[in-house]
Amino acid sequence: MTKTYAEINEKIKNGNVVVVTAEEMIKIVEEKGITVAAEEVDIVTTGTFGPMCSSGAFLNFGHADPPIKYEHLWLNDVHAYHGNAAADCYIGCTRMADVRPFEYGGGHLIEDLVGGKPIRLRGNSYTTDCYPLAEVDTEVTIDDINQAILCNPRNAYQRYVCAVNSSDRTLYTYMGKLLPRFGNAHFAGAGALSPLSNDPDYETIGIGTRIFLGGGVGYVLGEGTQHSPKNRFGTLFLKGDLKQMTSEYLRGATYTKYGTTMFVGVGIPIPILNEGLAKKTAISDNEILTDVVDYGVPRRDRPKLRQVSYKELKSGFVELNGKFIKCSSLSSIFYARKIAETLKKWIKNGEFLLNSPAETLSTETIFKPLKQISELKFVKDLKKKAIICYDDCDIKIVAEKIIENNMNHIVITNRAKILQGIVTSFDITKALAQNKSDLKEIITKRVVTASDNDPIDVAARRMRNNNISALPVIDDNKKVVGIITSEELM
Repeated sequence: MTKTYAEINEKIKNGNVVVVTAEEMIKIVEEKGITVAAEEVDIVTTGTFGPMCSSGAFLNFGHADPPIKYEHLWLNDVHAYHGNAAADCYIGCTRMADVRPFEYGGGHLIEDLVGGKPIRLRGNSYTTDCYPLAEVDTEVTIDDINQAILCNPRNAYQRYVCAVNSSDRTLYTYMGKLLPRFGNAHFAGAGALSPLSNDPDYETIGIGTRIFLGGGVGYVLGEGTQHSPKNRFGTLFLKGDLKQMTSEYLRGATYTKYGTTMFVGVGIPIPILNEGLAKKTAISDNEILTDVVDYGVPRRDRPKLRQVSYKELKSGFVELNGKFIKCSSLSSIFYARKIAETLKKWIKNGEFLLNSPAETLSTETIFKPLKQISELKFVKDLKKKAIICYDDCDIKIVAEKIIENNMNHIVITNRAKILQGIVTSFDITKALAQNKSDLKEIITKRVVTASDNDPIDVAARRMRNNNISALPVIDDNKKVVGIITSEELM
């Protein structure tokens, strides 16, 4: 049994098309089977709403009088990219404002623009004979702009990893705030509702596919950047007219100590052309698997601790080594459902027809990491032996070890070599000046540490941020395995 785009579009025009959401399709296939579902259902709608950092917009403001060819351009103090023609710019959602970084960025600007708010435009130029104006400072709204084109190079990841943190400190990442020692877990994506989960082989998704984008109509331009279909990490390159969109589905956001982004709403209709597509669009959260990845290890190839289903992720907890960790989503399932329902309504009302793609997306693209010509060094490459004293040791012994080993830092442990603190030569000098003899009175107990697999630049930044000159190196059990100091880094 097969259907065609023309037949389905005719049903849309006649008002007798059968449209269901991806979640509804799961129940239909369970109750009636794949063959009947393929016969009865014409279109399955999908939806996702989450942070999509590779998003932005091309804007054209028209020419000033006299004209200006912008060298630098700011919109609400967010620096836009100008490497295009004179009156064009591109604003990326992760670009932060110059005056209040981490509070406002390109994503917030796009939300404000779509919401009809006035935007301050400032620009300057080196001037030319045909573009003699040196500066512009004005206000525009989306109605004043000629073209406002949302152009997103990488959206709608097929799935995301589940991020956890094994280290002893809180991490601020694009996967949100990760608490130390596996204190929480974060994931993203809508699971069974996600567009690319419902057509993983791109039978119906390709160049020219008409979609729901940001509350308006958009199109697939092709595969997105970092498209990795063999690993089920496919992505899409999307575009649409910002003037048709709403700020409900384009929302600027800030990640604490990481930066700004934008939540984007994407929905794709999947025509049920055959039984194979009926089966694929009935995929459940239990069948969609991803990896639990340890972001506490600052490497590209972070450890994968286990596989987990989206059903488990959406339950609110994920099991790891016998411990149940609180798990939450960076994406909105509520809005993903709302997008799928809205797209379903558009189609049933005859307001949205399907496009047969001019060319489907590749299933063979290979994602390659950055080629690096210099060797990346890690703490384990430069650490040296730590000089250790036990926490019940006399302060005089600590002073003697500093002199004997010509070291400024003595690491304090218990008898099992578990880190308890650190003492410096300055601490000893200060103790003698104040007639202190108890080691416990001078030890620094809150110690900033490193691990073997920390890159050198991470260790250097940690020292700089904490105004210290050494980091004890510990293993996963807090056992001291060395020390790295500013001398090694230099």
